[in-house]
Amino acid sequence: MSQIEQKLTQMLTPAAESLGFEMVGVEFVRAGKHSTLRLFIDHPEGISVENCADVSQQASAILDVEDPINTEYNLEVSSPGMDRPLFKAAHYAAIVGEVVAVRLRMPLNDRRNFKGTLVSCDNDNIVVEVDGQSYTLAVMNIEKGNLVPVFD
Repeated sequence: MSQIEQKLTQMLTPAAESLGFEMVGVEFVRAGKHSTLRLFIDHPEGISVENCADVSQQASAILDVEDPINTEYNLEVSSPGMDRPLFKAAHYAAIVGEVVAVRLRMPLNDRRNFKGTLVSCDNDNIVVEVDGQSYTLAVMNIEKGNLVPVFD
């Protein structure tokens, strides 16, 4: 997670939680005037469009006052969806045994992308099995991680 994403997570999590939602994570994609700030929220009963609108309104008010982003951007609030983004070690620990796709910041053995079964997770590392080979990946080195939906 980048510094701006960490700052935004700390800033916006209390607003989502005050409305009864879990702030799964924050993603900021820089693209000039078309940058996007994406907030992922969740709730045991699911997420509705109204829930997203409520969190968006709260987040917008905070962002207008704090003004942490010095460029134009679009704010999006959504549920994590079937391809749930994974931001923290706890997110990985909750889905051990599932298929994940992970992109690293720094390559491991000349490789940055891994897609396979999540074998284990502790606070610092995850182990992903890809084509019968296990890879230990540092959580701090993960640039982007997602659950991969598997349809039988």
